[in-house]
Amino acid sequence: MAHDEPHGAHHHHDHEHDAHGLPSEPDLKVRAIETLLVEKGLIDPAALDAIVDSYENRIGPRNGAQVVARAWTDPDYRERLRADSTAAIAELGYSGRGGEHIVAVENAPGVHNLIVCTLCSCYPWPVLGLPPTWYKSAAYRSRAVIDPRGVLADFGVTLPADTEIRVWDSTSEIRYIVIPERPAGTEHLGVEELAALVTRDSMVGMGLPKAVAA
Repeated sequence: MAHDEPHGAHHHHDHEHDAHGLPSEPDLKVRAIETLLVEKGLIDPAALDAIVDSYENRIGPRNGAQVVARAWTDPDYRERLRADSTAAIAELGYSGRGGEHIVAVENAPGVHNLIVCTLCSCYPWPVLGLPPTWYKSAAYRSRAVIDPRGVLADFGVTLPADTEIRVWDSTSEIRYIVIPERPAGTEHLGVEELAALVTRDSMVGMGLPKAVAA
């Protein structure tokens, strides 16, 4: 299915706050459940913290940034990523639940990719960690398909009018990661320096990599 041009192939401990700095209603519910489970001795707070840290940091956007930076700097790896994204990503040690079948889609001049899960919030956990709240919202899941250009503009990403926007719909069977375009002026940077420019949102298509200071 295609949108604003092609639509793609298929169908937290991270606490949120409102405009007044107060926890959101879902966040309060999560905290209440966490507290109840800890009080009943069903979970160890240290174990919970370790799991959350794992998905937010080690199993998170840092992993995806390594994939992107490697693709930017290693043509052979980029070809392997195109041929079999799941296997190429596993080469770097990133696999497991939520990453059984990952497809990398590349941005290019005149082409911008955007990821959504219209049914729920399927997300490539091994390379992107926990999905952000906006990714799980009904508003994003519907608007990303109906008005991808408008959603991007809401996030501060304004693309040329002739840029083709390809929307890819993740499912539990297949999940996507965007390989954004390499920023200009980064020819002298190494893999780690390049990885630092890669943002979570740029790997969902809802943002761009950080620019290099002149």
